[in-house]
Amino acid sequence: MRVTERNNGLVDRCGEAGGAGGAGRAGEPERVVVLALDGVYPFELGMPSRILGAADGRYSVVTCTVDGRPVRTNADFTVGVEHGAEALEAADTVVVAPVAPARVPPDLPDAVAAALARIPPDARIVSICTGAFVLAAAGLLDGRRATTHWQVADAFRRRFPHVDLDPDVLFVEDGRMLTSAGAASGVDACLHLIRTDHGSDLANTVARRCVVPPFRDGGQAQFIEQPVPEAGPASTAATRSWALERLGEPLTLTDLAAHARMSLRTFARRFHDEVGLSPGRWLIQQRVAHARHLLEASDLTVDQIAGRVGFATGASLRQHLHAAIGVSPQAYRKTFQAVR
Repeated sequence: MRVTERNNGLVDRCGEAGGAGGAGRAGEPERVVVLALDGVYPFELGMPSRILGAADGRYSVVTCTVDGRPVRTNADFTVGVEHGAEALEAADTVVVAPVAPARVPPDLPDAVAAALARIPPDARIVSICTGAFVLAAAGLLDGRRATTHWQVADAFRRRFPHVDLDPDVLFVEDGRMLTSAGAASGVDACLHLIRTDHGSDLANTVARRCVVPPFRDGGQAQFIEQPVPEAGPASTAATRSWALERLGEPLTLTDLAAHARMSLRTFARRFHDEVGLSPGRWLIQQRVAHARHLLEASDLTVDQIAGRVGFATGASLRQHLHAAIGVSPQAYRKTFQAVR
């Protein structure tokens, strides 16, 4: 899974476990409110309830519209809800479901702007797919890094030049803002919320219950203009699986290409086409991801974890973890072991 997490988002949680967007109140489920606007995409609208609702009661998910009335979807039906914008005032996390960008005017309708203004200042705000257009039009993404569906990236940049758009990732966390790319990336983002709030064990359990992968490799590049190549004799899928079982070994590009029975050049090109990353970068991501799991779920020392995941030293692990998420192993462990 390719994801960018700005330092301030994770540092805030490492500095105060159970901080904004993740703890609910005094052991209560976290209150998640999904905002449905006119023309909402129904598939994505149901994601937060389906994914977060499978997290053993850790989240309470409700859906609202700006006025409590039914809204049209982009399909052939409308959606009725039980809540208006007042539900946003009690939210720990707000999810803005996507609509067609053409439905988001340069100046948001007064009712939509007023609804967004009711979100508490410490609430986490999440957009799925083109929901980022709504947040950007409200000025909530100015000066922040964000993402949206790759097909509308150019239009997004033209409309919102003050947003640092990264169309190559599946989701981006910048402070209290979490934006995700198209459709299924909303699932990735919801699993990330669970993992951030309650650890990887629960996130993996929810992924199994919903029959989705807990992590997805690469970014949006693998979905642009061509389908993901099917696994077969010319695919690198088997080699990726082989490498994941050997992260503790000093794997090289030569080792990977030899396993795939390809030349170095052919392997590197096909790997990038399938995953959207170079083999080396992908290996680092997998090692960091495995290290994060061990920091959460074990009492191994940093040096021991470094050896388990294939980094030469604890210093190397510290460097790569800090580059990925902006915190030290000790700070990460302190936060995420506390929420297990």
